[in-house]
Amino acid sequence: GSITGGMEFPDEKICYIWDGDIFTNQKQGKSRNKGNKPKGKAIQSFSDMHKGDFVVHENHGIGKFLGIEQLTVQKVKKDYLKIKYAGEDMLYVPVEQMDLIQKYVSADGATPKINKLSGSEWKKTKAKAKAAIANMAKELLELSAARQIEQGYAFSQDTVWQKEFEDSFPYQETTDQLRSIKEIKADMERPLAMDRLLCGDVGYGKTEVAARALFKCVAEGKQAAVLVPTTILANQHYMTLKDRFEKFPFKVEMLCRFRSERQQDEIVSQLEKGSVDLVIGTHRMLSKDVHFKDLGLLVIDEEQRFGVQHKEAIKQLRKNVDVLTMSATPIPRTLHMSLVGIKDMSLIEEPPEERYPVQTYVLEQEDELVRTAIERELARDGQVYVIFNRVLGINKIAAHINRLVPEARVEVAHGQMNEHELEDIMIRFINNESNVLVATTIVESGIDIPNANTIIMLDADRLGLSQLYQLRGRVGRSTRLSYAYLMFQKDKILSEVAEKRLRAIKEFTEFGAGFKVAMRDLEIRGAGNLLGMEQHGHMMMIGYELYCKLVDDAVRALGGEIVNPDREEASIEIQVTAYIPDRYIADEVLKLQMYKKIASVDSKESEEEIIDELIDRFGEIPKETMNLIRVSRIRSMAEKLCIIRIHEDGNKIIFDFAPENPLKAEAFGRLSEKFGMRIFIHGGVKPMIRYTMEKNNKLEETLKVLEIMKEK
Repeated sequence: GSITGGMEFPDEKICYIWDGDIFTNQKQGKSRNKGNKPKGKAIQSFSDMHKGDFVVHENHGIGKFLGIEQLTVQKVKKDYLKIKYAGEDMLYVPVEQMDLIQKYVSADGATPKINKLSGSEWKKTKAKAKAAIANMAKELLELSAARQIEQGYAFSQDTVWQKEFEDSFPYQETTDQLRSIKEIKADMERPLAMDRLLCGDVGYGKTEVAARALFKCVAEGKQAAVLVPTTILANQHYMTLKDRFEKFPFKVEMLCRFRSERQQDEIVSQLEKGSVDLVIGTHRMLSKDVHFKDLGLLVIDEEQRFGVQHKEAIKQLRKNVDVLTMSATPIPRTLHMSLVGIKDMSLIEEPPEERYPVQTYVLEQEDELVRTAIERELARDGQVYVIFNRVLGINKIAAHINRLVPEARVEVAHGQMNEHELEDIMIRFINNESNVLVATTIVESGIDIPNANTIIMLDADRLGLSQLYQLRGRVGRSTRLSYAYLMFQKDKILSEVAEKRLRAIKEFTEFGAGFKVAMRDLEIRGAGNLLGMEQHGHMMMIGYELYCKLVDDAVRALGGEIVNPDREEASIEIQVTAYIPDRYIADEVLKLQMYKKIASVDSKESEEEIIDELIDRFGEIPKETMNLIRVSRIRSMAEKLCIIRIHEDGNKIIFDFAPENPLKAEAFGRLSEKFGMRIFIHGGVKPMIRYTMEKNNKLEETLKVLEIMKEK
């Protein structure tokens, strides 16, 4: 067991001493080893489709989804996805082929160009994107191979000091943090130069992961540097790291304009002599006069915010040095999985314990509400952001808030101020010298102020979805409950788009759901940063999810796998009723999600997984749905075996192969051995197998034949 304080039993002459009586640093937050599931949801893929959404069919291009329609074809009832293309073109896609369809997602929800069903336009677009992706994957692979040769410094195993440093972290680490730390240390201990990307949403604990790598470096007698794009961020990292390194004999310095020229010269001289162990700096660190005595690790925060010239200077600095790049842009699982093996990445996808989702309200603008919200936050010694996204009139808003809440210390910040003035205002807000900051959206991506836990957005209907999401992310960074008020002018009739946006931001409040909102822009922008502008353009043309799929194909092809991205859809024409009845799942969005999962069934294991999930969530599976799962597995196996059509003829099942069928003679031998006279094999230009069923259990018999063909 564990006790929360020491106690004495004088009669027994026993004294129990609690570790807190000896060690003053206590970890906050609960341990995760008690079966607590992390609250964060790992980013999977963006599959929530609604009527009216744009969708991408891999072989036919971009169209508009009009909902699910039930059709009876040849006396068999099935659900089809109805997609409208240019003109009067309409496509009905059987639900078991749903893995060929993704929701079209692009930056800022831009409306895509709808394709014609016939015509070569889509093929050309896709071919162009595919060629660019293949080049990108090849470049990344070559870079990765070059890195494997580049000699670096092999750090030794963790020391006692390292353990002490890590134990002094006052919070409970998340599973993702621990995994990332392990990956980074393993890289540092190899004799090759590390180049790893650490990805995670703001406030998910990337700094602590970096701090442990920095400590490992300086404990070995080498120097470490943290490069950041802004002075405010430099100051924030400096305060955090100075505090963490305080009990150890290492010198931590900051190199930016918060230091006088004389101080800067002194720090530069100490860096060259080796008397500064860890330096946090802005682009000033990239100046020609800065030389390190023995640099071992370079941590770069938000590299995409440095200009071209700075990036060249960074290249010089990082030669033969371990490099850890941090990015606050969340990377969805789909893209991450695609890039594994050609880019070293560590992901932090779960929020720290004791974080609460932001309470979000959408309401009409009223002075009384604004006053109450500000007073409530100030009453608990907190701070407030008030967002008004127009420089013209922002001072009037600040004066009005001063009248509403006279005790508030109000300051104004916007992009037309000079850099020095703006940074001074932000520093005062960080230091709690002011407690209400009236600002434009300039604060949307920036610094961590755990004490600011209320945000009021005026004229929120004028802001984009990703802006709303980013701005709301400014609060809720501590263990306190935080509030976001999205306000619009009284009696104003909102446009349909603005209403949808505000509804979406209100809806997606739980952790991980921010992904669904951010997907529109944030992550695509993140992928753009990672992969370059040209890739960003191709992503827009073919939609995000198809892009990820093509990246995956390209990477697997480079790894020597046989990939056929232009796979022909296998047509399964076995007369069985296969769909999800309304009595089983009534909600259309849920039904679509399950159809998407069922369509991706490609093995016995994934079939069992989906069966378990359906039983778990919706109860006993109806026969029609069970048939659908089997049909999906048959279709997936058929495509892998280059079968383009499976259909029935009386008591026979016929398998038509593509001309380039790679089925080996031994597979035909196994079939003959197993089924004897019941199997007929026809070779030639159009290979075909005809199988006479033993029982009239069409799906089971079909699976049996496919399993034997598949055997190695």
